[in-house]
Amino acid sequence: MNASILIIDDSENQRKQIHKILLDNSIGSSFHEAADGLEGIKALMEQEVDLILCDLEMPGFDGFKFLAAKKNIEIRRDIPVIILTGNISAKNKIKGLEQGASDYVTKPFDPAELIARVNVHLKIKNLQDKLKESNEKLRELANTDALTGLSNRRVMTSELKKEFQRTVRLGKNLCFLMIDIDFFKKTNDSYGHQAGDDVLKAVADTMLEQIRPYDQIARFGGEEFAVILPETDKDGAVIVAERIRAKISELLFEGEMEGHQVTISTGISVLYGDNYDSEDDLINAADQALYRAKEGGRNRVEVA
Repeated sequence: MNASILIIDDSENQRKQIHKILLDNSIGSSFHEAADGLEGIKALMEQEVDLILCDLEMPGFDGFKFLAAKKNIEIRRDIPVIILTGNISAKNKIKGLEQGASDYVTKPFDPAELIARVNVHLKIKNLQDKLKESNEKLRELANTDALTGLSNRRVMTSELKKEFQRTVRLGKNLCFLMIDIDFFKKTNDSYGHQAGDDVLKAVADTMLEQIRPYDQIARFGGEEFAVILPETDKDGAVIVAERIRAKISELLFEGEMEGHQVTISTGISVLYGDNYDSEDDLINAADQALYRAKEGGRNRVEVA
C-alpha cells in the first residue's frame, strides 16, 4: 500500500520491529521515525504523513502530549493515530481516544493485529482523502464559470459585499466595473456558438491579464462580466477599464472569424464615503453607466 507512516517510540528496537513488520507485508512506501512526541511533532510538520503509530508511555513528551499538540496543527489534524501501549487500563485507552487517537494496539502486540488495524485506518484515510477531493471539486464547480474559469455571479456578489463593508469601515475607495461584449448576439448568429464561446474565453483571459492579483473578476452572466477594484479611485478605474477595452479591441481570431473585431462597453461605479448604501446600489449604478455606454455608441467607458 502506497502510504507514508510515522512511527513514534522511545525504543529504537520497537521502531525497527514495527518498520520491518509493515515493510515485510508491503504496507507503506515511506517511513519516518521519532524517539518521542516532540520529535514526532517536528516530523509531522515537515513530512506528508498518512498514518501515525505512537507509543503512549515515553519520557518527557509522551503520547498524550503528542495528541494534544497535533490537535493544534490544522493541516495534520485528520491524520489517524494508532496508540501503542503496554498499559491496558481502560482509563488510559479512553483518555487517548478522547484526545484524538483513532485506535490502539496493546504491547506486546500481535503482528497480525497490528497489520489489520493499520490496513483499516489507511483505507479509511484513503476514502477520506477522496471525499475531500470530491468536495473540493464540487466547491470549485459551484463557484466557477465552467467556460471561462472565472468566478461566477454568486461568488462575485458575495465578495463585493465583503469589499463594500471593508471599504466603508476603512474609509477607502472601491470601484466596480460592469463590462458587456458589444453585438455578441450577432457574433453567435454569424459564426456559431462555438465561435461565441471562443470570444468569451479570449475576453476573459485578456481581462485577467490587465488586473492586479488582488482584483476580482467574474462572468456575471451571458456576455457580461464584472470586476472589483479594491482601494481604487475613479481615475484609476478609468485607466484600468480603458486598458482592458483597448486590449480586447486588438484581439485577433483565426479561420472564419479572421478580421472580426470584438469591442466592449463598460460602466463604472465608485464607492467613496457613504455615497452608496449597499453593494446592490453599487451594482445598479455601474449597470446604468453601462447602459449609457451602449447608448452612446458602444466601445466606450462611462462612469456613474
